[in-house]
Amino acid sequence: MNFYNNTHPYYCGIDLHARTLYVCIIDQDGNICVHKEIAADPEKLLKILEPFIGNIVVGVECMHLRVLGR
Repeated sequence: MNFYNNTHPYYCGIDLHARTLYVCIIDQDGNICVHKEIAADPEKLLKILEPFIGNIVVGVECMHLRVLGR
């Protein structure tokens, strides 16, 4: 298995919820550039990411848990 191991100037993590997104962007040195909660709206997300496009890697966490028997 090959692993992607290139470095990038910026990294973005997004915690995806039904109505909100928690967005965090850091630089290579670990400095926080953006740490914000926004409405789950593609245009709002694009506005935050726009200055970094072409120099950023984005990872999104989303999970749906279904409790059986309820």
